[in-house]
Amino acid sequence: MSKIRGFEVCKRYEENNINIPKRQTKNAAGYDFECAKDTIVPSIWRAMLVNIGKFFMGLNDYEVIKPVLVPTGIKSYMQEDEALFLYNRSSNPLKKGLVLGNSVGVCDADFYSNISDDGHIRFQFYNFFPYDVEIKKGERIGQGIFKKFLKVDNDISENERQGGFGSTDTK
Repeated sequence: MSKIRGFEVCKRYEENNINIPKRQTKNAAGYDFECAKDTIVPSIWRAMLVNIGKFFMGLNDYEVIKPVLVPTGIKSYMQEDEALFLYNRSSNPLKKGLVLGNSVGVCDADFYSNISDDGHIRFQFYNFFPYDVEIKKGERIGQGIFKKFLKVDNDISENERQGGFGSTDTK
């Protein structure tokens, strides 16, 4: 039987007791992803206050405020005309101050097992609470939904994926 769509544990996480994403109820659309290792998501407010101080002192070497990539230890395979869309848990903003930096993550079919990171799915989080937030291993962090997509007439995309996050716009 050939594989159609599903999840696997990434090679470097095979010994870490990673749970495969699953739906929590029979009518749930999303497969729940868990955090693969304890991860701290720092508050963005510290960096913002430092940057405001530097601004008023006439300095311009601002701290970069970037989302934290929270590992899942999971990769996903699917058909060529499908993508896996990654969404935040609805409780994360309210309970933990966590929002996705990219609003919705998109894993293309050719992201699976790519050479740079084995197709490792990670969620990008910003923490808007005034204190750091710890996400524990095994804690549910987001959900993934598989969807079909359409192509336009005369689509000519023939490039092959070379890596992971943001790799399709690098040369």
